[in-house]
Amino acid sequence: MRAVAAVGAIALAAVGCGTDEAAEPTAGDQVTGTVTVFAAASLTETFTELGKQFEAAHPGVKVVYNFGASSALAEQIKQGAPVDVFASAAPKNMQQVVDAGEITAEPVTFVRNRLEIAVPAGNPGRITGLADFGKTEPKIALCAEQVPCGAAAKTVFEAAGVNPQPDTRESDVKAVLTKVTLGEVDAALVYRTDVQAAGSKVEGIDFPESGKAVNDYPVAPLAKAPNSAAATAFVDFVNSEQARAVFVEAGFDKP
Repeated sequence: MRAVAAVGAIALAAVGCGTDEAAEPTAGDQVTGTVTVFAAASLTETFTELGKQFEAAHPGVKVVYNFGASSALAEQIKQGAPVDVFASAAPKNMQQVVDAGEITAEPVTFVRNRLEIAVPAGNPGRITGLADFGKTEPKIALCAEQVPCGAAAKTVFEAAGVNPQPDTRESDVKAVLTKVTLGEVDAALVYRTDVQAAGSKVEGIDFPESGKAVNDYPVAPLAKAPNSAAATAFVDFVNSEQARAVFVEAGFDKP
């Protein structure tokens, strides 16, 4: 395996959900203040849009996000970061927070996601499938194995019998995607929702082994949430039909 490097870049972009309707009021429609949400990097676009919709439905609330690798977010929560809601890209990282006593409610899986090969527009490296990741010629980017997208990649490589030869392993899926959009690598494994969010900057290539590592995304309010009312209302909204429409449009699977 060639030398690896880590870059913590996260690409932030907001996408529309295909509806201009405000969220229907819920039991938490009187909530006010700030709700702090720690969410997996692959939720950047969808949660950014949902935050706007949630604020529109609850004028007294402001949603503040911290997007990053689920493993890193879980560690920050365990160390005492003041958080209202945690949305993870894998049950493993959510369970770590539950085991630490930071979450007492039952986490709910709200979407599922799977990997897709991402290549720069025009596919200059002529990547055709997962087998190319085992070759030394193309430049390859993968997520670090301790984060959900890296763990999923390890599973699909084992299923395909491929020994990957990455040039770089990044701290989260958005950092990997950035390598592709900038043309710094010939191919990478990211979530298919990230390929869709990147638009014309990248092309996606499906592969059959992706079904071997479908990621469940759980969400839950923190037991010591500084704004517990807003936390509960936000989690309810994430699990609403209105939010589901945003996720489906972005390419996520229903739970």
